[in-house]
Amino acid sequence: MSLIEALFDAELHIGSATILWREIIGNAFGIGSAIAGARRSVWAWPVGIAGNALLFTVFMGALFHTPQELNLYGQAGRQLLFVTVSIYGWTQWRRGARDSGRAVLPHWATARERIAMIAVMASGTIAFAWIFDLLGSYGAWAEAWIFTGSILATYGMARGWTEFWLIWIGVDAVGVPLLFRAGYYPSAILYLVYAFFVLWGFAMWLRIQRRTPQGV
Repeated sequence: MSLIEALFDAELHIGSATILWREIIGNAFGIGSAIAGARRSVWAWPVGIAGNALLFTVFMGALFHTPQELNLYGQAGRQLLFVTVSIYGWTQWRRGARDSGRAVLPHWATARERIAMIAVMASGTIAFAWIFDLLGSYGAWAEAWIFTGSILATYGMARGWTEFWLIWIGVDAVGVPLLFRAGYYPSAILYLVYAFFVLWGFAMWLRIQRRTPQGV
């Protein structure tokens, strides 16, 4: 077995539970991305992408032979879409940093943008629940809610909408019970930890907005 294979398959045993180290590390990258995002650092995006790549292999459990042997298509699929949206966000924040010295200026979405978000959330959840159910995903409706909300939140972060933090709270409220039920304990626990960073990030962005009318 090569060193890469050994690291890829490394496990942590707690009682009768078997946990992959790449699940822990992937979620740690996610928390790092949240902290960098709260600080409006461009590094939030590449750090997040690294975590997405690791977690894709975790949530396609039957394909990559994880201890759970479950395919959570919504969780896995959103990692791939995260990478796509994150490249867009990385580009937007780098451009902002170059043009104004700030990667992003936090602001509320407009009324029209909020209506669009609600419409996308509702229609996306219904559509993806149907798709994930056909694929045999574990917890299709919960997966669809998490999948749609995660993409909306990532896109909102790229656009500088302060609401994106609130969308993450809605995603975590459904994601934590699903992951505990599916046996992905590190992800569930780290999602709980992540929720605290989300609240902290929301408070930071709100404070920046209130500092001046322009949010700088």
